[in-house]
Amino acid sequence: MKKNKLSIAQLHWGFPPIVGGVETHLSIILPQMVKFGHRVSLLTGTAEGAKARYKYKGVDIYRMPIMDLNWLYKRGLEGIEDEVYSVFSSFLEKSRADIIHVHNMHYFSKVHAETISDLAKQKNIPLILTAHNVWDELLFLELTHKIEWTHIIAVSHFIKKEIIGIGIDDRKITVIHHGIDQRKFHPDINTAKIFKKYPQLKNKKIVFHPARIGLAKGCDTSIKAINLVKERYPDIMLVLAGSKNIIDWGETQQKDIAYLVRLIKHFKLEKNCLIDAYSLEEMKDLYAASSVCVYPSSGAEPFGLTMLEAMATAKPMIITDSGGMPEIIKDGINGYVIPVRDFELLAAKIKNLLGDKKLRDRLGYTGRQILESQYTKEMVTKNILSVYKKPLNASPYLVKKHTN
Repeated sequence: MKKNKLSIAQLHWGFPPIVGGVETHLSIILPQMVKFGHRVSLLTGTAEGAKARYKYKGVDIYRMPIMDLNWLYKRGLEGIEDEVYSVFSSFLEKSRADIIHVHNMHYFSKVHAETISDLAKQKNIPLILTAHNVWDELLFLELTHKIEWTHIIAVSHFIKKEIIGIGIDDRKITVIHHGIDQRKFHPDINTAKIFKKYPQLKNKKIVFHPARIGLAKGCDTSIKAINLVKERYPDIMLVLAGSKNIIDWGETQQKDIAYLVRLIKHFKLEKNCLIDAYSLEEMKDLYAASSVCVYPSSGAEPFGLTMLEAMATAKPMIITDSGGMPEIIKDGINGYVIPVRDFELLAAKIKNLLGDKKLRDRLGYTGRQILESQYTKEMVTKNILSVYKKPLNASPYLVKKHTN
């Protein structure tokens, strides 16, 4: 192996076609690591229609049921220790791992976390955790502390503060915000295809709520706000992003969707709302077609990749003062920040933006400038690689290995 070129073993519960912020993040960052000359392998869960082994933009993908949270939730975690050990050990051998980087393995399953920790110790490989979320649960508290993570990457200062709050040394945590492919998401996307597929969007004022549909994502707040916006703008269209392929630990997704569909019917907004599952290509087209983007999360959102997507396409976004989102969207600079569940203020901000194109353009243009200076996929990948190199450079065994 060439000096400074790493074999990186990544582990996460999902990867596209599974849809979610972490999954999208990995689909952006891992190929960029390959472009920088590193060997990257990902062990992830099975997914309908996906092969068990294949390459994705140079990344070796391994899919196993033992990493499928939807399957594990239904099966239970009893008696899986030997299989987890066998799968993890085989994966580390095949990937020839110099570094192990796991995502959200400080929750869901104690067996998985302890097994990868034991193997990392046995093989003297640094073990990096990215904490994309925090939870107020005993399992999160135990695994964040009990596992000897070499270093923890937090996706926002909000997440770092939460982890510090349970007693982790702040020097062990580095904040690295997500990045985005700024060439794929840009202000000049052609919208002809999306209007052809969804002709009901033509000549409408489109408000795009890009987070997957659910109560925690504030979809009910968006629906209530649109009911008020419709009084001034009868041609308003709220676009909600449903999904067939998600990690639904606890199986709450369908209950949320049923309530939200009922809420739309209650307000007689059927002709003012579009709900569908969109591909990544269609998502960028929808950003381009929209006038305003909203993400009024009612939960403590750890980050929110959709904010970067909106900024990349030069669209203003309205968020709630929750979690890590206000670290990216600044009130009056590249969007607006409102209190949680304040559907009246959300409606007022939407109406203000719809009525002032110059304001929309200014906020959107500023967002694009911020993104290009701070959140490109190249910048973020380099920041992650710099976290890897600190423990590698400190380990005589690994330095020797890299110079062989």
